[in-house]
Amino acid sequence: MKKSAVFLDRDGTINEEAGYPSDYSQVKIYPASFEAVSKFNKAGLMTIVITNQSGIGRGLLTEEDLEDIHKKMSSSFAEKKARLDAFYYCPHYELSSTPRYKKVCNCRKPNPGLTLQAAADFDIDLRRSYMVGDKVEDILLGRNIQATPVLVLTGYGRESLPKLKELGLEPAHVAEDILEAAEWILKRERR
Repeated sequence: MKKSAVFLDRDGTINEEAGYPSDYSQVKIYPASFEAVSKFNKAGLMTIVITNQSGIGRGLLTEEDLEDIHKKMSSSFAEKKARLDAFYYCPHYELSSTPRYKKVCNCRKPNPGLTLQAAADFDIDLRRSYMVGDKVEDILLGRNIQATPVLVLTGYGRESLPKLKELGLEPAHVAEDILEAAEWILKRERR
């Protein structure tokens, strides 16, 4: 049987929005994120981070910097008995001066490339999964992959809510933060 997953945006959802951090010391994880991820783990939901990282294409950090941040993030969660199953990121920026990053791609949210790759890698049923994030792109991605989209009001969430209304898009749920999103998701899963 295919698995269900919670796809999580990174900046503004799991950790404070910090522009383009190039070192883990610049990443401040919301305390609620540890408990939320732990709850997903206990419920048997995969927890996968899906993040746009155009800072790489902009030359503000390297893929090695990003991989180091993600490795240290994983360790921080493991210390709190929570597991992030995988990280998928888009390094592209269409105005990049580096040819390999200069492109319009299928992996930049709200395009489905990263989630389709994760679904193939882990045998995930996207329709039984969730996309949690603070931006319009996160909610659009959820809709694009037919997952249940949940908006958190941390990060850019409060700014995104009126933009979504203008577009006539409604998330399945609006949560104060990732922990409230987790509680809503788990309540829904128990039905």
